[in-house]
Amino acid sequence: MDAEDFPTPDVDVETIAPDTLKERIDAGEAVTLLDARMQSDYEEWRIDGENVTSINVPYFEFLDDEIDGDVLERIPEDREVTVLCAKGGASEYVAGTLAERGYDVNHLEEGMNGWAGIYEAVEVADYDGAGTLVQYQRPSSGCLGYLLYDDGEAAIIDPLRAFTDRYLDDAADLGVDIEYALDTHIHADHISGVRDLDAEGVEGVIPEAAVDRGVTYADELTTAADGDTFQVGDAAIEVVSTPGHTTGMTSYLVDESLLATGDGLFVESVARPDLEEGDDGAPDAARMLYESLQERVLTLPDDTLIGGAHFSDAAEPAEDGTYTAPIGELVEEMDALTMEEDAFVELILSDMPPRPANYEDIIATNLGQNAVDDEEAFTLELGPNNCAASQDSLAGD
Repeated sequence: MDAEDFPTPDVDVETIAPDTLKERIDAGEAVTLLDARMQSDYEEWRIDGENVTSINVPYFEFLDDEIDGDVLERIPEDREVTVLCAKGGASEYVAGTLAERGYDVNHLEEGMNGWAGIYEAVEVADYDGAGTLVQYQRPSSGCLGYLLYDDGEAAIIDPLRAFTDRYLDDAADLGVDIEYALDTHIHADHISGVRDLDAEGVEGVIPEAAVDRGVTYADELTTAADGDTFQVGDAAIEVVSTPGHTTGMTSYLVDESLLATGDGLFVESVARPDLEEGDDGAPDAARMLYESLQERVLTLPDDTLIGGAHFSDAAEPAEDGTYTAPIGELVEEMDALTMEEDAFVELILSDMPPRPANYEDIIATNLGQNAVDDEEAFTLELGPNNCAASQDSLAGD
């Protein structure tokens, strides 16, 4: 059923904005969620947290006039319950049926689509290069991006198409012009915003090494080769080739202080190597990743910050709230970074999570081979990113 197909409840049902729900969860409040989506959707992607109690009862269980008693017994009567669904229609109906029965309920505005619209900006406090560095965080999918600004100029690394206007508005509020929009690689979990920003007058940049994957628009953008630099005020962004996750995977060293590693290295894991060449090509890609980590990343000073393009539920944020960590700390906490090559490859191939939802369509879109409108693009990238090699944290192992 579509949202408009659900009857309007006979009682008024309060809504809660996604940002407000996120604030309550972050503040440590006990939150009880009734997720009315189908079980398969719930198991793939849901709102979690140490202080979150999540219950899954699909909306169709509430369509009969007489709701099964076993269903109602699963829903707490002694606390507020927030009902959610995909877009907000089913949750309003379910919350209404519960409110009629005396439950203390509200429903999440725009459902999981609204949750996917949350995008937070957190300053990287330990960045000590020129200018200011901000990490963008999308909690629904774990996507991370970076905004560097200095002396009236700015650059953004790994922008998302869904937030193109947000970047432009943030730059205007800061009184800076975005000079560059740089992608670390051809993403498999979200639609890149580089081309959309380029259309707004920003210089779009993609890795030169990624062009051979079939990029159709390479002539329209700037290509970045290993060793190139991009100047933003007094800060320099250096291009560092780090293949492994993909053959074109490229990192950006932001004024010798933070290495934006894309999907090569995260604060809790390393990259999965199977999204470009599949299972058959994964062992060779894992060896390529090992070489990149050992020769291009871990040779940097220990106090160089690592900032990936994603974080998972297993990641622990730094004191400043960003998902960044010094290289030296990661080497101490992640055995994978000190293993011999064969052991590293065996570990990386042993516990890879399911591939990102719609990843083939997303890759085709990011290559320019598949054209989608904004709504289709947003829908394609809903769900977890699953770009790390392990379902659990490798840090502290």
